[in-house]
Amino acid sequence: MRIQLSEHFTYKKLLVFVLPSIVMMVFTSVYSVVDGLFVSNSVDGEAGITAINLIYPLFMVFGSIGFMIGAGGSALVSKTLGEGDKELANKYFSMLVYITMGIGIVIAVAGQFVVEPVARLLGATDEKIYKLCVLYGRILLATQPFFILQNIFQSFFVTAEKPRLGLITTASAGILNIVLDAVLVSGCGLGLLGAAIATGASQVFGGLFPIIYFSVKNSSLLRLTKTKFYGKAFIKSCTNGSSEFFSNVASAVVVMLYNFQIQAILGEELGKSGVAAYGAIGYIGMVFFAIFMGYAVGSAPLMAYNYGAGNKAEMRNLFKKSLIIMGVAGLTMLALSEALAAPVIGMFGYDEALFKMALRGFRIYAAVFAFVGFNVYISSLFTALNNGLVSALVSFLRTIVFQVTAVMTLPLFMGLDGVWTAGIVSDFLALIVAVAFVIALHKKYGYYGKDK
Repeated sequence: MRIQLSEHFTYKKLLVFVLPSIVMMVFTSVYSVVDGLFVSNSVDGEAGITAINLIYPLFMVFGSIGFMIGAGGSALVSKTLGEGDKELANKYFSMLVYITMGIGIVIAVAGQFVVEPVARLLGATDEKIYKLCVLYGRILLATQPFFILQNIFQSFFVTAEKPRLGLITTASAGILNIVLDAVLVSGCGLGLLGAAIATGASQVFGGLFPIIYFSVKNSSLLRLTKTKFYGKAFIKSCTNGSSEFFSNVASAVVVMLYNFQIQAILGEELGKSGVAAYGAIGYIGMVFFAIFMGYAVGSAPLMAYNYGAGNKAEMRNLFKKSLIIMGVAGLTMLALSEALAAPVIGMFGYDEALFKMALRGFRIYAAVFAFVGFNVYISSLFTALNNGLVSALVSFLRTIVFQVTAVMTLPLFMGLDGVWTAGIVSDFLALIVAVAFVIALHKKYGYYGKDK
């Protein structure tokens, strides 16, 4: 059954509508998680997973371009659809996709010239780890146009009222990645090289299929068509989605800082193990965080559409239900993370010392799941309301100001535990700021309260 943006949403209908987006985001996060699992148990072992963890922030930065244009652009397109101008909405959509393709191609070419110094900059001082970083980086840089497109289409599938098709596309890409990892990494013994090929191939599929689908006649609200450059619309899309961009870029920077801090605390040799431990923590956290991001991506077009249509009653309905869902989901994830930490970390094949380090770190870090969902949702709320400035400010304070400050200062007093605690402190402070914005702007937008 096709659910339309204009419908009234019960809890059941809302969850059914956003579920494909949640699963899409989880499968997107599967790329690095699956690579990490297979590589950590392959011939490249600890050096391989350390290399992936060191170089992956580069792709977080590039991927954030797709999330930015997708989130901000879908908010604009959804609002335009809500205003009743389907033709203009499709022109905006097409322009944003074409520009994204061009940006991806530039990154794929230019990236080949900078991957070696970037690997050194990110902390690959050991020669074996450095070579693995460069190998993994070169292959994935070649497929970045498709990865960025896959990220932009995650939002536009929802706007097109085709979230299930988006789910099938992303899930298929994720399954392809897993199968190829099993064949190339484990079966053929290619280690990190096999993982890179597997991920690259799955990204090509994930970005190419939506291009084909939206290029031909289809039953969705959107279709790629002739268009022109709408400067104001493009800038609006980028500013709308700037929070998603800053969030992902800042997360990449924070990952680098975490790696540097871990190596500084533990020393060069033991620091390699610390980076590997943080890799496992990051992989598990990435999956849980993807659930919150998936809900935000899936629900944002609904809020944007009703904002464009002037339906404040439905905006209040969506806002209230979303906060309750975020709270319940956060507590559930906290309980699951504490209960499943040991068996999940055990899947990475670490020795006893590395296993204990990763387990302790994750059990401290997991407390953040209790409230991080509210920060993610509130940031996406203002993106949906086409207020990119507030959305970006919430993300900037959370990921740059608070988290960078925390990861640089807490280890001075708490040692390695300070690294694991930094995310908890930063997200709690960010929540205070986010709630303040929600209260300050509710009369302007009407997502809670009564009509005048």
